[in-house]
Parts: sequence; structure tokens; C-alpha cells
Amino acid sequence: MINKNLLLALIAVLVLASSAGLAKEPKELTVFTAASLTGAFGEIGQMYENETNIRVVFNFDGSQALRTQIENGAYSDLFASANKKQMNALKNDGLMNNSSVVIFTRNKLSLIVPKDNPANISSLSDLAKPGLKIVMGTKDVPVGDYALQIISNLGNNSSYGPEYKTKVLANVISQETSVNYVVTKVALGEADVGFAYVSDITENLASKVDKIDIPAEYNIIAEYPMGILLESKYPAESREFMNLVMSDEGKAVLEKYGFSPVESEPAKSEGTATAPTAKAAA
Repeated sequence: MINKNLLLALIAVLVLASSAGLAKEPKELTVFTAASLTGAFGEIGQMYENETNIRVVFNFDGSQALRTQIENGAYSDLFASANKKQMNALKNDGLMNNSSVVIFTRNKLSLIVPKDNPANISSLSDLAKPGLKIVMGTKDVPVGDYALQIISNLGNNSSYGPEYKTKVLANVISQETSVNYVVTKVALGEADVGFAYVSDITENLASKVDKIDIPAEYNIIAEYPMGILLESKYPAESREFMNLVMSDEGKAVLEKYGFSPVESEPAKSEGTATAPTAKAAA
């Protein structure tokens, strides 16, 4: 016959174990996400919720702003950045599970103009026209950093002239802390042209803005890293979210929003571009 006190002790242990298990059961994941991923990750997040019944709470902002928030103690399970610079800073600070960090997609920039294109912009040469109103990201925002690299690439090409870079930068009327603000200003007609990601030209913006492609020899391939924070309470569930992003279903969503699968792009990392040629851009 089992001792009554022993039985009660066993029950207490089982209750505590059960409670501990329930306490670890996540009700939501917190994902700090680059603003350019708003549409794609919003859809993938819904897929994850449908599959797991775990809610995904996103914080969409400029990658540099997200990094600062994390450094200042904001809680997040995952971080998806629009460049490696911000991710590497968190890795160096010992805030990331470094082995979890992977490049999961790529993106590139284009010019965007209001639908009626009042400044009649048709090529990269037009960016140097006096009085043009250009909007771009700040130099600390990935999209702004990439834009400055593209302008430098163009300025180093004799087809655009030695004063091209100076003239273009003189036309910049606003530098925004998020690519979403760049797109909004152009869509509202507050600027003649802006530097944004190809992925920002979504279906709902197609009636408000047009895209002007930037030739590959001047453009920048942006690599997007994602990883799990060391402080994450739910690393296993965070890994499941990452796996969904990198699955065929997740890649299909990213491609729908204009992102490029990692394996489909040339092995050219952010901050590099093919050496500019003498031909003028279309």
C-alpha cells in the first residue's frame, strides 16, 4: 500500500511539472522585422499562426532602429534585418544566438516616381537635374546606405560626369528613418523621386507609383539576415518560424513581394556591384 504522504508528494511533483510545461508554452512570438518586409512577413506570420496557434507580434521599423531598441533592452525572439551591418552589431554585442543567423532572402533597389511623374524622370541621368526633389533613407538605414553606394557607383562612371554625385545629393530634400516613409512621400507627391526596394512596389501601390529600374552594374544586392535572440524564451518555436520563412511556401510569399530567393541571385554581397562600364543607363 502506497504511503499517503508519498502519494501526495508525487501528485505535487506532477502538478509542478505540468505547470512548468504550461509556463513554457508560448502564446506569442515577438519578431523585430525590417520595414521592407512588412507585407511578406505579415503574410508568413499569419501562416505560422494558422499552423501553430501561436500569435506572432511584429515590430516593423528601420533595421538600425530595431537594433537600437534591442540594445536598449527591448525584448524580441527574432530579428530580421535588411542588411548584415545591424545584425553583426548585435552578434558582436553578444545578443544573438550567432549559430542561428542565416541569410534568408535578397532584395535590390529601384527608383520610384509618382504615377503622373511630374518631373518627367526617365533615367538615372535625370537625378542630377536642378530643382529635382529626391527622398531617400538616412545613411544609417540600409536603404539609404545602399542608395548612397549606387549614387557613388554612378558618379564614378564617366558617362555621368564628375559633378554627378554632388548634383544628385544637392537635390535630396529629405532623408527618412524607414523605407516606408520614403515610399509614402513619393506616393503622396511630396517628392519627385525616391530610392526604395523593388519589393516596396506592392499591388496596393501600383496605382500610385511607378518603378524605374536601376541597371545591375550600378545596383546593390541587399542580403537579409535573420536570427534568434539569446534572450528568447522560445528558441524552438522561433526556429520553426525561421524554417517556415525558408520553406518553399515562405519563399513563394517572399517572391510574390519582389524578394529574390537566396539561391537565385549571383554570389554578390551587399555593398558590391559589378564594375561600372562606360555605357549610359537606360
